[in-house]
Amino acid sequence: MTENLPEFTASLEAADGAEASGTAEGPDTAEGATAPDPSRPILWSADTGTLGEGSRRALLDLLRGPYLSGRRKPQLWQALVADEDALRSRLHDLFLELVIDHSEEFAFTRKVTTEELQVPAALRSEALTFLDTAMLLVLRQQLLMAAGERRVIAGQTEVFEQLSVYRQGDESTWVRRLNSSWTKMLNKFNVLHTVDDGRAEISPVLKMMVDHDQARAFAELYRTLVPAGTDEPDDPDTNEPDAEETP
Repeated sequence: MTENLPEFTASLEAADGAEASGTAEGPDTAEGATAPDPSRPILWSADTGTLGEGSRRALLDLLRGPYLSGRRKPQLWQALVADEDALRSRLHDLFLELVIDHSEEFAFTRKVTTEELQVPAALRSEALTFLDTAMLLVLRQQLLMAAGERRVIAGQTEVFEQLSVYRQGDESTWVRRLNSSWTKMLNKFNVLHTVDDGRAEISPVLKMMVDHDQARAFAELYRTLVPAGTDEPDDPDTNEPDAEETP
């Protein structure tokens, strides 16, 4: 069983550079041509881009995914904040929207949601296993329960214990699946950052990457799969209604 989490990784295909129109005032350098705009950054001889180098690197990082962290890449974050409107416009050219949290210092992209037109997919969605999404919910729950804490540390053993209600198969297969999902959280989705052996910091971006409605839908689905009489993980959105405001 798999679920698709919205746009954890993105297509690397950026928008084609727009044709330079030469809007600077000044005498024509050739018939039908105008002098280049001296304020436009030119990074190489044939460059027609309009963003500065830092903003271009920030845009590329957003498209690579899964997100841009200000704490881990402060220079790219500064470029993003300084040129936010231009980057948002460039992403709209790709039918993508910029999701940004200035207080937690992270940003990511996702497909524009609108009923006005059929929006093409510009991102590669990452297919998640049942256990992957269950682990994401457990990690998100820990974030919400620790609201106000500067850092939230997850213990691998404790997370695995919470997921034991969904165990299937023999012990060795189950442990292998758990370790595989934990490794994905660290390396592929980048929502965990190793602190020491068996412990990792949970990225606050997870609160927005898996929003309130998605978390509740997953929780309701998984609740039907827990054997009767088994203690299942709590639903933080039910127990802590004021813990999060989803934009």
